Formats: sequence, C-alpha cells, structure tokens
Amino acid sequence: MIELNAKAKLPTMAGMFDIYTFKSDDSKEHAVLVKGEVMGRQDIPVRIHSECLTGDVLGSRRCDCRDQLIRSLVYLGKVDYGLLIYLRQEGRGIGLLNKIKAYSLQDEGYDTVEANLMLGLPVDKRDYSFAVEVLKYFRISSIKLMTNNPAKMDFLTKNGISVSERIPIRSEPTPYDEFYLTTKRIRMGHQL
Repeated sequence: MIELNAKAKLPTMAGMFDIYTFKSDDSKEHAVLVKGEVMGRQDIPVRIHSECLTGDVLGSRRCDCRDQLIRSLVYLGKVDYGLLIYLRQEGRGIGLLNKIKAYSLQDEGYDTVEANLMLGLPVDKRDYSFAVEVLKYFRISSIKLMTNNPAKMDFLTKNGISVSERIPIRSEPTPYDEFYLTTKRIRMGHQL
C-alpha cells in the first residue's frame, strides 16, 4: 500500500504539473507528475520512468534515459491529462554503485547485459509494482503507455492494468549510446 506524502504545483519546461510524492513499502520516495484531472480516467497517457542519475541529471549520452524523460514530459505537456511516474530504481534496479561498475565493464567492450551478468546481477531487476499502486490510487485501470520496453507492458497487464496503446519514444542514437540501444533492441526486446 502506498502513502501520499505531499502534493504541490510544479512548473516545468513542458508546462504546469502537480507533483505528488509517495512512499512505498520499501521506504523509497517516488514522484508522480500529474497533468490535468486524471482521477478515474481511462486510456490516459502514462510514462513510467526509472531513475537514471547519470542520464536524467548529469546528461550522460551513454543511454537514452534523459531523452525519453524529456520527450515524455513534452508529450504530456501538450495533452489535457496524463501521468509521469518516476521510480527510484537506479540502473535497472541494481543501484548507482553497481551501475558504475557495469559502465566500467562496458568500457572494456562488454554490452549492458553481459556487464550485469558478469557482476552476478540480473539483467533487469526493476519492479513496477509501485506504478500499479499509483494507477490504482488514481483509479486508473487502462492506459496508453509511453515505452519501448515490452517487459513493462507485460508486467502491467499481468497486474490488472490494461495497456490499450503503446506510445513509442524515439530518439536518435549517438555514437555514445548506439551500442547500448542495439543491445536493448536485440537482447532485451525493446521496440526501438
């Protein structure tokens, strides 16, 4: 069960949102940006974004996380209502320290999947249970999911959230993230 901690207005580069902070059972604080009136609405656009300090905050080009976050915010800024759920699960759930260790292995030529496995970690440890709880909090059972990740869609569907549409998030590969994106597409099934 999630617990609402606080709510406030948040002016962003993409427009005005309400920001909600929730605490999950694991005591992590997650943020939800809400555009318009979403309570009880169905088939609304939703982005579920996992934290990426290196990309989201520091602007790393090793991944497309920041591009996906910005494109999602801009998209939501142009519609009447929608949600961006920001989950605190850095590095596909392995944490910042392990993510940087994986980066080091990637510097040696291993792909993102191989690097995690070499560290004895799962390829993707993320859990979207909190996102399901947020959607239930807002009484939303059907969404248009902004994602390239079929595993995210499968998780939501298996947990009672209907994904009526997938909204792809496309970004141009850079010399720094091209290998990473290719790995996500080929080895992880991402629909890029």
